[in-house]
Amino acid sequence: MFIVAYLMGYRIKAQQPTQIAAKIKGVESNLVGWVQTGDTLRWTLAERMKHWKVKGLSIAVIHHYRVEWAKGYGWADSAERRPVTTRTLFEAASISKSINGMGILTLAQAGKLDLYADINQYLLSWKFPYDSLSKGKKISTANLLSHTAGLNLDGFTGYLPNAPLPTILEILDGKSPANNPPVRSLFEPGFKFLYSGGGVTITQQVLTDITHHSYADYMYRHVLWPMGMYSSIYEPPPARVKPLLATSYNADGTELEGKYHNYPSLAAAGLWSNPSDLARYVIETQLAYQGRSAKVLNQHYSQLRLTPYIDTNAAFGVFIQHRGPDNYFTHEGSDDGFLAEYYGNLENGDGVVVMLNGPSVALMEEVINSVALVYHWKAFYQPVIKHVHLLQPEALARFSGKYRFQKNKDLYIQVTATHNGLLLTTLWDHKQYEFLPESDLSFFTREQPFPLRFSLDSAGKVSGLIAFDQDVWDSAE
Repeated sequence: MFIVAYLMGYRIKAQQPTQIAAKIKGVESNLVGWVQTGDTLRWTLAERMKHWKVKGLSIAVIHHYRVEWAKGYGWADSAERRPVTTRTLFEAASISKSINGMGILTLAQAGKLDLYADINQYLLSWKFPYDSLSKGKKISTANLLSHTAGLNLDGFTGYLPNAPLPTILEILDGKSPANNPPVRSLFEPGFKFLYSGGGVTITQQVLTDITHHSYADYMYRHVLWPMGMYSSIYEPPPARVKPLLATSYNADGTELEGKYHNYPSLAAAGLWSNPSDLARYVIETQLAYQGRSAKVLNQHYSQLRLTPYIDTNAAFGVFIQHRGPDNYFTHEGSDDGFLAEYYGNLENGDGVVVMLNGPSVALMEEVINSVALVYHWKAFYQPVIKHVHLLQPEALARFSGKYRFQKNKDLYIQVTATHNGLLLTTLWDHKQYEFLPESDLSFFTREQPFPLRFSLDSAGKVSGLIAFDQDVWDSAE
């Protein structure tokens, strides 16, 4: 028998534990990639964690506006034999920007901030230094939150746990011990989208100057706590939470120096959280958007936060994606040795949060695709269909060799023919990618959606290739 339950005005049916267990098993055994070549190729989560050398992963799945299940896999710290649990804390990285957007909009909701006014009206301890590149136009908080301020500095390099941390003012001006350039204009505000963690960091200073409270304290009291995100913190982790921290790992599975890095640019990259906490944020956003809750923002400001500004996808700390009949709000995050991503459906209250302590974007996407398949998210998973083009061994052999990057003569890749394709090795970090032919000169990999296309000289000899993000590599042999 189903048990009838009610949540914020929604009539839902609670499922039997056996049904939930079947869904969990389904997600764990239906990982799929961005490309398919015929019959759908599926992997298990254990297989893919091993393949991608990812130590630990945590997930929370949202169904009908509630966390249906959450689970941890692998190791939070392999040397300490400390497993990932649902309480394990990961760096949320740029997902910090989503929660920051809520915090900034609480100020607008309270009448303390005009989102469209010059930010220098609210900055007290620092002023943005406008120059000729801004063309006389003023930057607004709306510009900063939507990455339309025309500013530099897309992301930040972290700091070792025992390293001195710069203040926000030192970060904004690029002064030691900050390890970033100053946050400055590249072009006029409102012209176009350009992702800027530096711009979001300015909103951190706006909040502290308006409230006269520390950023971490204000965000916990007014944003995290009201949503039930009791384990999440916007600060370098204190000693009391150290047993809960995941250790970060490099792509080859080795431990990051210092176990993790600190990010004093809290609004842009400094949140520590877990999928269960972030799922509560997703659910509150979904309910507030429909006027069913207002723990942090009312319906008006929730809908405003999820409305793209100038750009077609970038809203205030979130990105809006259209997948088939449904609209999703989403953000991903990448700090040194950590990855995270969430999706929330604005129509039906479904969603997912995935966090891992390794830099494998492919694994994260494969897990999310599996959730989409098991929970029947319409048109969410739409793989690219490719057909394998058969090449004889002698045809593959001519591509073998070393290639040098045109823009940096110190970077090389090695291409080696296999029995049915090519193996590409990046010689600076020894990552490997297996490629299959789709034509006489073009190849694809199941692991990442980037092409491999070879060029020939006038004599028909291989002279170079295009790989990764349209990068050109010349034959070095």
